Amino acid sequence: MTTSARPLAIVIITYNSADVVVGCLRSAAAALDPVPDSRIVVVDNASSDDTLAVVARVAPGATVIARASNDGFAAGVNAGLAAARGSDVLVLNPDVRLDVLAVRKLRERLAVPGTGIAVPHVVDADGTPAPSLRREPTALRALGEALLGGTRAGAFPALGEVVTDQRVYSARTDADWATGAAWLVSRECVEATGELEERYFLYSEETEYMLRAGDRGFAVRYEPEAVVVHLGGEQGTSPVLWSMSATNRVRLRRERAGRAAAVAMWCAVVLNELIRAVARGRVRGAKHRRALRDLVLMRRWPSRPSAPVGGPGWVCFSAQDWWYHNRAHSDFQLMRSVAEHRRVLVVNSIGMRMPSPGRSTHVLRRVTRKLRSVAKLVRRPLPELPNFHVMSPLPLPFYGSPLMRRINAVLVRAQVRAVCAVLRLRVPVVVVTIPTAWDVVRPLRRHSLVFNRSDRHSDFPESDRATIEAMEHELLARADRVVYVSQALLEEERPRTGDRAHFLDHGVDVEHFTRRAELPADLAAVPGPRIGFFGALDDFVVDFDLLERIAVDLPGASLVLVGDAGSPMDRFAGHANVHWLGFRPYETIPAYGSGFDVAIMPWQNNSWIRHSNPIKLKEYLALGLPVVSTDFAELDKYADRVRRASGHEEFIAALRTTLERGAPRPADELRRSVLPFSWRSRAAELVAQAERS
Repeated sequence: MTTSARPLAIVIITYNSADVVVGCLRSAAAALDPVPDSRIVVVDNASSDDTLAVVARVAPGATVIARASNDGFAAGVNAGLAAARGSDVLVLNPDVRLDVLAVRKLRERLAVPGTGIAVPHVVDADGTPAPSLRREPTALRALGEALLGGTRAGAFPALGEVVTDQRVYSARTDADWATGAAWLVSRECVEATGELEERYFLYSEETEYMLRAGDRGFAVRYEPEAVVVHLGGEQGTSPVLWSMSATNRVRLRRERAGRAAAVAMWCAVVLNELIRAVARGRVRGAKHRRALRDLVLMRRWPSRPSAPVGGPGWVCFSAQDWWYHNRAHSDFQLMRSVAEHRRVLVVNSIGMRMPSPGRSTHVLRRVTRKLRSVAKLVRRPLPELPNFHVMSPLPLPFYGSPLMRRINAVLVRAQVRAVCAVLRLRVPVVVVTIPTAWDVVRPLRRHSLVFNRSDRHSDFPESDRATIEAMEHELLARADRVVYVSQALLEEERPRTGDRAHFLDHGVDVEHFTRRAELPADLAAVPGPRIGFFGALDDFVVDFDLLERIAVDLPGASLVLVGDAGSPMDRFAGHANVHWLGFRPYETIPAYGSGFDVAIMPWQNNSWIRHSNPIKLKEYLALGLPVVSTDFAELDKYADRVRRASGHEEFIAALRTTLERGAPRPADELRRSVLPFSWRSRAAELVAQAERS
């Protein structure tokens, strides 16, 4: 579909905008008048004034999304993009007024091949052209602005971020990015680039998004005949907003170029603020002094001044341990997203049995790491999420003895209640993923009980099957909601759960797995082609015989295994083409995955796998990787994107085909297919299920 034929949505992000939004709505309606299949979407970030009443009066036909909290500009834009699926989207600040021809001219510019974002000619309220085009932020440009001033530095591309030469604005041109007051983004660009990064909260979101779109081959193009008036916001006068803009410049540089570049940027921005704090005196220098203070004390991500703690708190009894398991697990991902809107306590796994020689692997190591976890007590591990807490209770994992189970439940429950009292989690939503938490949870006061049926834990080979199965049955009977990631397991257990069952597909950390990263040195040293796997190497889920068969039958390929091993790996010592790189932090996993030529899911054929839905599949696809997998029920939904095999022979044949021909679909299509499955969208669905009356 051509750009001119595709539906168009104007998305206006409001927050206490009653005094400015009228002009925006009227100018938008006039500009859309000749445009077929168009609409206005207003996303309101919990205004406390009459914004919504004004919108209803001035634009009764507009779609209104009234958010429960102010989660920032990026969150508002993401909500608008979701509401305008299938459309190109013109994002506007409420203090923007569109010229009557602006939309038409921007659409014409967007239709130029290779364009992802079209930006207009911005003027101030008095008609003065505003320098809206920007170059990518670098330390050298920040230093140039500090020493020369923004206007003078902008005349030199190497020394200034702002394009200040007014001659540039008289003709069509491309830019690295442009100010976010008004910008038209194509649906193709949205699908390839994903959501805006919400962690900046304010300022830098559109910068990062446009630069990321450029990374994916979409140009940001300026159209001088599309004129908009921008009345301007309060960043220039508010010390808080000015400081957030300054600190986010450093954060943006760190995310795109690494720590060393961020240090250089920090030094340059500090110098800029220091010079102006001294030169502009007590009153005009206030915002620069605030920026200096926050630059010295800055956290990895800004705290959200309006981050809500409204609604019930949440307590999640996880099946994993935050301190030593992979943080890609669904418990952690979901609770991190919930913590953007609620106070959350994650209770690290209390286990399903005591590791024992002959039945468990690495017994001493497993006991030791759990004790280290317990020693951490309660912590807030993510500075950017002050509402996210993690605790490690001391359990007595003797689940086969009824007496010891009762003692253990009392012990763990006392610890959890004490922490909940300190965190003011009086009547929380309780989420249980590991069945052994049932004895702890049973008498707790709660808003609702959600059983996160991510796996059938009674199938776990080290568990006391009868005991764990009895706990699962209790949870299935007593939970207010049972959420499943496996449709097969949901249907199998529907007689027990009825209308309390809900399918909640796994998500994927879209931003994390679509961000470009440099190939790690240890992987770069491995010769290609590389057949790769990242994740836990446990013999109850991974078919080690199949891995060895791959090594033998495909001697010309390298088998790369990235992950902690719960089973001995010495069986691969005689295979020169097997490269076990061991555990790698979650932050580095996309960089390793991007170096695979084929990604594999070599699962065992057992009940655990048949009722599973590995997050890894969406992560592989987000990386655009060809995937070969053994068969399991949830794989049916990916038949057009993944080659699957029912045995070792078929698996090897599928690998050979994939090495020769690539994936069944292009990499960009694979990435786009999982973009709707962000963890934020999964968490929002979970909150809706758990908190409904």
